Amino acid sequence: MTTMVRQRVDVSAARQLASALLTDLPQRWAHTAGVARRAAELCAALAMAPADRDRVVAAAWLHDIGYAAPVHDTGFHPLDGARFLRAAGWAARVNALVAHHSGACYVAEVRGLRHEMTEFPRELSPVADALTYADQTVGPDGARVDIRTRMTEMLARHGATSDNARVHHLRAPDLLATADRVEHRLRRALTPVSP
Repeated sequence: MTTMVRQRVDVSAARQLASALLTDLPQRWAHTAGVARRAAELCAALAMAPADRDRVVAAAWLHDIGYAAPVHDTGFHPLDGARFLRAAGWAARVNALVAHHSGACYVAEVRGLRHEMTEFPRELSPVADALTYADQTVGPDGARVDIRTRMTEMLARHGATSDNARVHHLRAPDLLATADRVEHRLRRALTPVSP
């Protein structure tokens, strides 16, 4: 595979790649499509700059490609997806957003992958917040859900002894703080300015 550096993030190419890798995983594909829709809605409501909007929506399409068998490496989908994207020449910032979406750093720690995650810098920004919020407000079937409902569903699906459950006491406050920031930005963006 030829490596090329993408100067511009191509949302259409992200959707095509996600489709090629995830359509054999129907529930994962439904979730991914829902997250991408939600990300596009958030970016429009927040009036993000076009380049940031493209990053968020492309990363939303790509955030779970690490679940696809051809992408598996470590078995940790955020890291596997980010490495795959880097090898394919995707923009470094998109790769990092995929690597660190939805508090992945906490799960990476208990899996012994902290060092590997440093290959991708963790971004703390409205862009990263929008991706995580989109992911955490869309359920496995692609329908919108409340963030607390999503966390409860995730814990039930992964199990009480899963790595996700082991770090929930650290990850949940981070996810809820992210949701608070995004919802605050949405309220500000949707509040009419007084003359």
